[in-house]
Amino acid sequence: MPVLRLPAPAKLNLFLHITGRRVDGYHLLQTVFQILDYSDEITLERTSDGNIKRIKGLENVPQESDLCVRAAMLLKKTTQSNGGVSYGVNISIEKRLPIGGGIGGGSSDAATVLHGLNALWECGLTVAELAELGLQLGADVPLFVEGQSAWAEGVGEALTPMILPERWYLVIHPEIFVSTEELFADKALTRDNETITIARFLESNICGSELENVFEKIVRKKYPEIDHAINWLSQFSLARLTGTGSCIFAVFDEKKHAQQVFNKLPEHWQGFVAKGVNQSPLFSALKF
Repeated sequence: MPVLRLPAPAKLNLFLHITGRRVDGYHLLQTVFQILDYSDEITLERTSDGNIKRIKGLENVPQESDLCVRAAMLLKKTTQSNGGVSYGVNISIEKRLPIGGGIGGGSSDAATVLHGLNALWECGLTVAELAELGLQLGADVPLFVEGQSAWAEGVGEALTPMILPERWYLVIHPEIFVSTEELFADKALTRDNETITIARFLESNICGSELENVFEKIVRKKYPEIDHAINWLSQFSLARLTGTGSCIFAVFDEKKHAQQVFNKLPEHWQGFVAKGVNQSPLFSALKF
């Protein structure tokens, strides 16, 4: 049966502001998502038995909680109303992106499954239709479905594609778990940032110091190891938290400079060097 091996790339939040809250309690955001050329790998093997199975990867995560499995089940349920598909799938996940790092690993995996199965199962859904499904799985999933670095507002789902400088990033994972739920509930969290424009962001030189991640101050106070990592990386370039963490990053104009700093990385931290790209590697693999 047909098999697809597809990348599920990482993302960074180049800044992250909270500008208010909706009546349902969800926070309103402004951020820029930078897609990277560093990815998990998802293997999808179409089967004829109609079953959805995860056969490799994320062994510590129950299948019913796995976003890859949930994405496959959601796509199958959606297509059933239009006659359905008789196929199933075996899903294998090669994890390179740290879980809970704020770089979108789970959301990206889900988006890759949606795109891959749309092709393997011959569903015929458009990118917009897949993005609408992805939003049911998580606010970041539409970004990876649409496959372009983007300006984001709303809860992160209102996307405007952007052409960003394709620079190099060193990403560090300090091996710390950060509770996103606790951060959003923290009384010290800034929830009234001034709304800014895309033009102002571009004038800030992309990662300008005046544009912050509102979670960073709280995370640095709660998690000394992350504070230590930010201080260490800031010796070489402005370091910033991505998402709610725990990964941090710094930007470099040349790969060799990022690699030189990576080579100095303390052994108790994990990390990688990646290029910022404007179109997802997933789209290249699918020949969009």
